[in-house]
Amino acid sequence: MEGAIRCDANYVPLSPITFLERSATVYGDRASIVYGHVHYTWAQTLLRCKRLASALAHLGVSRGHVVAALAPNIPAMYELHFGVPMAGAVLCTLNTRHDSAMVSVLLQHSEAKIIFVDYEFLQVAQGAIDILSKKGSTKPPLLVLIQESDGSSPNTTSSFSASSSNFEYESLLLMAQLECFEIIRPKDEWDPISLNYTSGTTSSPKGVIYSHRGAYLNSLAAVLLNEMNSMPVYLWCVPMFHCNGWCLTWSVAAQGGTNICQRNVTAKGIFDLIHGHKVTHTGGAPTVLNMIINAPASDKRPLPHKVSVMTGGAPPPPQVLFKMQELGFSVTHAYGLTETYGPGTICSWKPEWDSLPRDMQAKIKSRQGVQHLGMEEVDVKDPGTLKSVPPDAKTIGEVMFRGNTVMNGYLRDAKATQEAFNGGWYRSGDLGVKHPDGYIELKDRSKDIIISGGENISSIEVESVLYSHPSVVEAAIVARPDDHWGETPCAFIKVKDGCDNVTAEEIIGFVKSHLPHYMAPRTVIFENDLPKTSTGKVQKFVLREKAKAMGSLSKKKSNISKL
Repeated sequence: MEGAIRCDANYVPLSPITFLERSATVYGDRASIVYGHVHYTWAQTLLRCKRLASALAHLGVSRGHVVAALAPNIPAMYELHFGVPMAGAVLCTLNTRHDSAMVSVLLQHSEAKIIFVDYEFLQVAQGAIDILSKKGSTKPPLLVLIQESDGSSPNTTSSFSASSSNFEYESLLLMAQLECFEIIRPKDEWDPISLNYTSGTTSSPKGVIYSHRGAYLNSLAAVLLNEMNSMPVYLWCVPMFHCNGWCLTWSVAAQGGTNICQRNVTAKGIFDLIHGHKVTHTGGAPTVLNMIINAPASDKRPLPHKVSVMTGGAPPPPQVLFKMQELGFSVTHAYGLTETYGPGTICSWKPEWDSLPRDMQAKIKSRQGVQHLGMEEVDVKDPGTLKSVPPDAKTIGEVMFRGNTVMNGYLRDAKATQEAFNGGWYRSGDLGVKHPDGYIELKDRSKDIIISGGENISSIEVESVLYSHPSVVEAAIVARPDDHWGETPCAFIKVKDGCDNVTAEEIIGFVKSHLPHYMAPRTVIFENDLPKTSTGKVQKFVLREKAKAMGSLSKKKSNISKL
C-alpha cells in the first residue's frame, strides 16, 4: 500500500530471546529458577545467559554453529535455551536415554562444535567422543561438564580434567567478557534456533530444524494452551530436550514465571514440589499421568489448589484423565509432533460439555481437538487425493498441518523434507477421523494400524479399553503376523502391584465385552515394563519385533495365551 515502508522502527525479526530480556526488566527480582537449594532471579538468569553466550563466542562459536546438550531438567539446561541463541548458535538438545553410539551419530550429523554434558551422562558423552575420534572423519566437539553448583555431584567425574578441549560449566561462565559482548540476534526470523532429533519410535531419528519465528509463536501459543497468567509456577516433568520442553522453556520466561527444576521425575517428587512451591502448572506424557494416579497412598498429598496439566505425546486413555480429575488436576490435552514444535492442536473445552456424564467428558477430552492459535490449519485428508475426509467420525485419513509452527525441514535430508511437505501440507503419518464439530481424533500411526482379515483395527481404541481394566497399569497393542488373518492384535500388559493373578483369558474377554470380537487381542504378553522413549512414547517397533519373534519361541502359559 502506498506510503508503507518496512524499517527498523516497525519490523524486528521475532525471537524468544526477547522474552528473557523483558522478564529481567519487569520481573527482575522474582524467582526464575528453583532447583533444590539453588535459586536464581530473572535478572540473574539474564546475566548468566549473557555470560554463557560471551563464553561461547570466546570459544569460537558463531552464527549457525550447533551446540549440543546432554542433560536433565536442571538450571544449566534452561540457561542453554537462551545463551546458545544469544551467541547466534543453534541448540541441539539430545535425548538422555541415548547410548554412546547414538550420541556419536547425532554429534557427527549435527556437526556440533561443543557439547554440554551433565555429570550423570559424562561417560556416555566421553564414549561418543572416543567413537568420533577413532573414525577420524569428524572433529569431536569440545566438552563442557555440568556439575551440581553446591558441590554435591557424585564422584563420577574422576576421568574428567579441564584442558584445551574440556571445560567446566561454572568456570566457563567466568570467561565471559561482557564489556565487549553484544547479543547476536537473528538476521531473519526464519534463521534456525534449535535442532531437535525425532525420538525414533518408528525409524532412525531425523534432525528437525526450528526457527526463531516458529519458536516465538509456539511459545506464546503454549502460554495460551496452558492458560498461564503472569508469574506462573511451572514444574518441569516434560524433558527440556524434547521439542525444547514443548517450547515451554521460552513460554515461562514470556510470563515471568518460576521454573521448578527436578533431575528425576517421581510421583512423590511431583506431589512434594507442588506443595513446597505452590506449583500452578505442569505437563507430561500420559505415562507421567499414569505414574501420578497409580502412586502409593504414602506418596500422594491432597493438592492445595487446582493444578493445570498439559498432556500429549500419546493419546491419553479416558480412564487416566478421569482419575487425574478426581485428584484435583485440570488436564488439557494437546497433540503434535517434533515437526510441529511439540503441541500443534488443543482439545479446547466447551462449557456445554460440563453437563455430560463424566465418562463422556473424558472421551471428549482424549480427542486431539483443533489447531492452536499459532497453527494455520490442521485437517484429516486422504493421503492420495489430499481431499478432506467427511466429518463423520468414521472415515479415516492422515492428519496434516500447515502453518508457521511447522518445522523448517530435516537437516541435510532434502528427500525426507520434500516427502513430508508433499502437496503443501506437513504429513504427520498419524491416522485419524474428524468429528461433526470439526475436532479431530487420532486412531493410530499409519504403521501401527492393524489389518486383520481385511478389517482395520485401531490400536489406540483397544488400548483405551485395556486401560479401563482395574488390574492394568500400562498397555500397548501391536500387530502380530498370522497365517490365516494376515495379522492379529497382540497385547503387551503391565499389571498393577498385587494383580499378578489376572489371566490372558480375562484380558481378552474384557476387551470382547467392550468392542467387536475381531478387535480383541489374540495374544496377551505380561511384562514388568514396556519399552519407552524418554518422552513417554511406547516403542512399538520393539514390541512388534518381540511379537513377531514369539512365534518361534516356546510359549510359557504364565505369560502368553493365544486363542
